[in-house]
Amino acid sequence: MTTLQNRPNTALLVVDVQNGVVEGTHQRGAVVANIGSLVDKARREKVPVVWVQHSDEQLARASEEWRIVPELAPGEAEPLVEKHYGDAFEDSTLETVLSGLGVGRLILAGAQTDECVRSTLHGALVRGYDATLVSDAHTTEDLTEWGAPPPDQVIAHTNLYWTYHKAPGRTAGTVETKDVNFDSTS
Repeated sequence: MTTLQNRPNTALLVVDVQNGVVEGTHQRGAVVANIGSLVDKARREKVPVVWVQHSDEQLARASEEWRIVPELAPGEAEPLVEKHYGDAFEDSTLETVLSGLGVGRLILAGAQTDECVRSTLHGALVRGYDATLVSDAHTTEDLTEWGAPPPDQVIAHTNLYWTYHKAPGRTAGTVETKDVNFDSTS
C-alpha cells in the first residue's frame, strides 16, 4: 500500500531501547521481552531489523546510558542509525538505510512512547511509509509530576489514536506482538 515506489519490503524498526531511555519505564521488562520476541521473529523470517539509537547532551554517545539494553543486541549485519531528534528520520541516515533495503512498510517498537515513538511514526507516514505500531512493545517514563498523564494512559492513548490513523495510499494501525505478521500489508 505504501506510496513509495519499488519499496515492497517490511522492516522492524527498534527505536531507542537504550539503558538510559528505558530505565524505570512502564513495564520495562515485558516491553523489552516483547521487542526481543519481535527481533527473533524478524530474523527467522529474514526481515530486516533496523536499530535506532539516540544521543544528545543527556544521553552521551558511548556512555553506559547510551548503549542498547543488555537483553537485546543488534546483529553485525543489522543497520544501526544514530539520531539526535525525536523523529528518527530527521538529520539521520534512516531514509537511506530503508531505501537501500527496499523498505516501504515499518513495524515499530521502542521508547519513549510520547516522544520518539510518536515522532517517528508520524515522520514515517508523512514520508510515504506504511507504519504499524506494536501496541505492547513500546513504553515511556512517568512524567506526571510535570502534568502528563500516567504512563499506562499515554501508551493506551497512543495505541488508540494510531489504530485509527489514516493517510492517502498508506496504512497505519496497531498490532500486538503475538499477532505481528511481517508478510501482511495490514
